[in-house]
Amino acid sequence: MNPYEPERYELSAEPMWRFAPDRREFLRLLGGGILVSVTLPGVEAQESGGRGQGRGGSDVPQTLGAWLHIDENGAITVYTGKVEMGQNIRTSLAQAVADELRSAVSSIRMVMGDTDLTPFDMGTFGSMSTPRMAPQLRKAGAAARELLRNLAARQWQMKADSLVVSDGRVNDTGSGRSIGFGELTRGQNLVETIGNGAVTPPTEWKIAGQPLGKVNVIDIVTGKHEYPSDIRRPGMLYGKILRPEAFGATLVSVDTRAAETMPGVVVVHDGDFVGVAAPSEAIAKRALAAIRAEWKTTPQPSSKDLVSVLRPGAPVTAEQGRTLRATYTVAYIAHTPLEPRAAVAEWSEGKLTVWTGTQRPFGVKQELAQAFHLSEDKVHVMMPDAGSGYGGKHTGETAVEAARLAKAAGKPVKVIWTREEEFTWAYFRPGGVIDVASAVNKDGRITDWEFHNYNSGNAGIQTPYAVANHKIEFHEVNSPLRQGSYRGLAATANHFAREVHMDELAHAAGLNPLEFRRRNLKNERLLAVLNAAAERFGWGHEKAAGRGHGLACGVEKGGYIATSVELAAEPDGRIRVVRLVSAFECGAIVNPNGLRNQVEGAAIMGLGGALFEAIEFADGKILNPRLSLYRVPRFTDVPAIDIVLLDRKDLPSAGAGETPIVAVAPAISNAIFDAAGTRHRSMPMAPNNS
Repeated sequence: MNPYEPERYELSAEPMWRFAPDRREFLRLLGGGILVSVTLPGVEAQESGGRGQGRGGSDVPQTLGAWLHIDENGAITVYTGKVEMGQNIRTSLAQAVADELRSAVSSIRMVMGDTDLTPFDMGTFGSMSTPRMAPQLRKAGAAARELLRNLAARQWQMKADSLVVSDGRVNDTGSGRSIGFGELTRGQNLVETIGNGAVTPPTEWKIAGQPLGKVNVIDIVTGKHEYPSDIRRPGMLYGKILRPEAFGATLVSVDTRAAETMPGVVVVHDGDFVGVAAPSEAIAKRALAAIRAEWKTTPQPSSKDLVSVLRPGAPVTAEQGRTLRATYTVAYIAHTPLEPRAAVAEWSEGKLTVWTGTQRPFGVKQELAQAFHLSEDKVHVMMPDAGSGYGGKHTGETAVEAARLAKAAGKPVKVIWTREEEFTWAYFRPGGVIDVASAVNKDGRITDWEFHNYNSGNAGIQTPYAVANHKIEFHEVNSPLRQGSYRGLAATANHFAREVHMDELAHAAGLNPLEFRRRNLKNERLLAVLNAAAERFGWGHEKAAGRGHGLACGVEKGGYIATSVELAAEPDGRIRVVRLVSAFECGAIVNPNGLRNQVEGAAIMGLGGALFEAIEFADGKILNPRLSLYRVPRFTDVPAIDIVLLDRKDLPSAGAGETPIVAVAPAISNAIFDAAGTRHRSMPMAPNNS
């Protein structure tokens, strides 16, 4: 994979996990105790997360991946390739294991996103951590629990099913005997394979399902936690990269002589790649400024021509009556993570070690191995809990840049992108053009539905409404900007077009927007959140002059969302959302606190894309590449937010990081129409809000 061309990570044919060392190697690395693993008989050995060659013969070890280790002191360590980006998955995964081991969450140590220690994982995206990783770790915890009970039963010569595991001990309630996990494992090297044993159902959860704050919150609020940009290594240099004048520009000539004469500065020129490493960031900036380069550029389109670039042809105009046609557009927007891309790279004895903020540590490992022609066992990637990503940190370009400079300098090198680099050279949420045509009968039921998405993607493109005749297509086109994953992927664009169009159909049919949706919905889970949001919001109640009410609902990534908003259309033309109610259901709730935070965060993030976020570009350049020019939600933009959580303990848990964002924009558009009679079909809807 080209590290500068991100894929859209909606689906992947890759295996979810790969496993590397054999059992003897794991026990040597981790020490005595209990190791809970997956073993796959008859599968050839694999090297460092890759598809290596087996050694052949009868001594070929089973491939093995460790998920959980309980050492001789009773310490519990859990291993997962998932990463923490601020979504608090570190806490909820620890809750799942603690529940199965009947132990306190504080007794669980999570090792995450370390390619030398954790099983292979495709990455942290697509709201997959809760529905896929949590069950896997539960199985590991349950396997360890049963092994501990069996060990105690053999020691006491009694039946295991009469023993109770709690608080890090196995207890014989009949005699009062008790023994700690460490005492049971001391002096033993035990490997337990995850089987198909029963895990604790949601109705019996004691630790999961309960509100719990971040497990490492003290380290975060006191500054003890080191984010990728905080990592320091002995003798470390600071790197800067020479950026082209425009997208797609090629280097014609470069003069690095002035930079090369600066004390302590290392200059790297490799094709179109030019960078410097220096003893301080200030010196690196001066060295970069001293380089003279000439670039060849080509004419490129402008954001003003977005519709014609993505979907040639005249825009679809709205029609009145029960047949409706309309075009909806969404702008390219930036992820704007709290922490820009950062990486520290260090070479030692032919092995490359990188600390970086990424949602795909194993993907970055592969990129680095390919870039430097290394076998993957020579690359180690670690992901310290990073300062957010929102789908924007799938690729490893910063890691590659730091490693290039470090290899030339012979010292560790740190590269931290500036905010302007993050805005310009990262990838964006795709812009899109969506054409919708539909018809509704006299009973207020949709009879025809045609939906065409150009460029932004097919996530969330299928309608949840009951329509007999429908045609739904995604059209891939050449994007003028680098684009990739974003929170909710294309589901935000597709829900925006669909849910605004639903309001237009309701208006054409002379029906209340809530009643129109109810009439055309058969999905009981979506109906449940729609009714819950409407009830909490007080839908249908009188509103003040100049106020508008709007609602929208949707399904994505196994989650069900409905959002109602109240907004004020100010006399000066500004739009202000004053109240937002969201009802969300994603199966059994693992951590109500964490879930509420996710829904609230998605709602606030959704305000930006709905109202004012848009990347402006022309001639291969970003015109608003800094926060002074790119409007994101501020504290003063945040309305009163009310979250309704529907806990379905009868259903598996789904992810919650993405789905709640999809209903915000259409609810706002529908509320604007309710307040002012003006239909907004393009995001952002209020780009000039000050």
